[in-house]
Amino acid sequence: MSRKNRILSATVVIAALAAACVTTVSTRADTSADLDRILAGDWRSEANRARDKYRHPKETLLFFGIRPEMTVVEIWPGGGYYTEIIAPLVRDKGRYYGAQLVPNPDSKYTTTTLDNYSKLLASRPELFDKVVVTAFGPKNPDMAPEGSADLVVTFRNIHNWMANDWAPEAFAAMYRALRPGGTLGVVEHRGNPSVPQDPKAKSGYVNEAYAIQLIEAAGFRLVAKSEVNANPKDTKDYPKGVWTLPPRYAEGDQDREKYAAIGESDRFTLKFIKPTTR
Repeated sequence: MSRKNRILSATVVIAALAAACVTTVSTRADTSADLDRILAGDWRSEANRARDKYRHPKETLLFFGIRPEMTVVEIWPGGGYYTEIIAPLVRDKGRYYGAQLVPNPDSKYTTTTLDNYSKLLASRPELFDKVVVTAFGPKNPDMAPEGSADLVVTFRNIHNWMANDWAPEAFAAMYRALRPGGTLGVVEHRGNPSVPQDPKAKSGYVNEAYAIQLIEAAGFRLVAKSEVNANPKDTKDYPKGVWTLPPRYAEGDQDREKYAAIGESDRFTLKFIKPTTR
């Protein structure tokens, strides 16, 4: 083989290897190591770190199958607990959409949350500069381009949609955003199955079977369950619903030690897919 052909052949091989590196999907072990580094990052607030023992972010995201190459949509990221984790993970190889609650001029909570979220994103541009913030609500149902997402995640939001008679529409919107074969990851306060489901979920609790039926009605298929966010200490019968427990402590100092000992709510963690054919 001539020198020219050897150089050409080597160039082709190098190009092929480079292309392979670009298209290689991270393994679970790779992603696990990445998450360990991110969870130890100095950009994470102390308040959020304190909740890791209840929210189990690494185990939850690995259960959902997250990888750095994915396009991920988080529904109503609030103050950014999961944004601090997911956005750095997918920044270089994937994309993160923070589909925020549409601002309500009459809600101090909503506007304050959005202000704090904007401050979070501005605080570390090297981590959050590529975050795409979209509006998601009854009047803004498209949280990302149709069929663009590999993974949509929602954490403790179903009861809010039920309270506003909007849950079917919310899950229909998630279905549209996902590509065929894409994943929907859901975490929600788990209700007592012996208590009939309140359609408005005024206590904040949602029965697992009810949620599965609701989500599958939108076209999704349940593929796995996890007990990673379970809490058997949660009796689910509090005077002010799930918000009686930490971190809200809706009863103030009344029985605070009792509720602190219980910890955050019992939660179901479900994984659905959007079928490739419907």
